Amino acid sequence: MNNTNNIKRAIFPGSFDPFTIGHYDIVKRGLGIFDEIVIGIGRNATKKETFPIREREEAIRKIFKDEPRISVQIYDCLTVDFAREVNAQFILRGVRCVQDFEYERNMAEANKSIGGIETILLYTRPEYAHISSTLVRDLYSYNKDVSAFVPNHLH
Repeated sequence: MNNTNNIKRAIFPGSFDPFTIGHYDIVKRGLGIFDEIVIGIGRNATKKETFPIREREEAIRKIFKDEPRISVQIYDCLTVDFAREVNAQFILRGVRCVQDFEYERNMAEANKSIGGIETILLYTRPEYAHISSTLVRDLYSYNKDVSAFVPNHLH
């Protein structure tokens, strides 16, 4: 992905363990705002992984295989540093509830202060607001059907 001054590129960072239909919806809607989106799968040493990071990367690549404006990368640094590495001017994030908003607002302020990068928040559609990776992991751990919560390519 070449970045010229005219291209608006965003990163959509997260652990995506797993990638849900809520994440999918934010990315698809983000394509209406940005020319390119880099889905950044961050390594988080404080979180116990349910699905190996390479599996998540491959699964997300498959979901967006026909969308050339989306790429997927694993990163192991501060999100603002990753944004710089891929020449992104924006961070795209989804917000489901008030608690998400408080957290994302604080992160947006920090990212602006540290790296000068703007964060764009998209509110989750009401039909997806109850879906989280934590919910999906819990259902998965009890061998429950998660197909209603993840993109078709993941089940």
